[in-house]
Amino acid sequence: MNEYFDVLNSNGEYTNDVASREECHKKGLYHKAVVVIVLSTDNKKVLLQKRSANKKLWPNLWDITAGGHVLSGELGYEAVIRETKEEIGIDIKKEELEFIGATTSETIKGDIINRHFNEYFIVHKDIDINDITLQEEEVQDIKWLEKEEVIRRIKNNYEDLTEKIGCWNYLMKYFEMIEKNYR
Repeated sequence: MNEYFDVLNSNGEYTNDVASREECHKKGLYHKAVVVIVLSTDNKKVLLQKRSANKKLWPNLWDITAGGHVLSGELGYEAVIRETKEEIGIDIKKEELEFIGATTSETIKGDIINRHFNEYFIVHKDIDINDITLQEEEVQDIKWLEKEEVIRRIKNNYEDLTEKIGCWNYLMKYFEMIEKNYR
């Protein structure tokens, strides 16, 4: 199945063009992507997924809970809800999503030029790992990791984590903001 994305200009504005995933990645066309990080309700654990060995980018590395491309005509929150259901079989409601920011990113690897406008979301939800159904072509494992362990890995040059710097930076900033609010 070919996926189609709305093409954006370098300012993140819609160009009214639509292109396939392959065309976007071959030509380096800007398009939208989303990330959702599931935290336990007490903010002490982060739900991470291990990317499939078949992934072109960052295979076999631990990643944020779920994420992916925003399809043409789709809004960011709709893509987060869809991707979370597809990748780990968990339903998220719009009102559970907390938007925490956005960045651009560029990843070039081999013949892939991936230029994204990323939207980041947090969800607080205590999920039983046994309730998760993995999309095997995307995800090979999932686990809760203690907040301190995630922070340690990020600070240790993204040890065994994807190098999605924006994702991890926003998570770190979120943790900082929580601590400031609770002092």
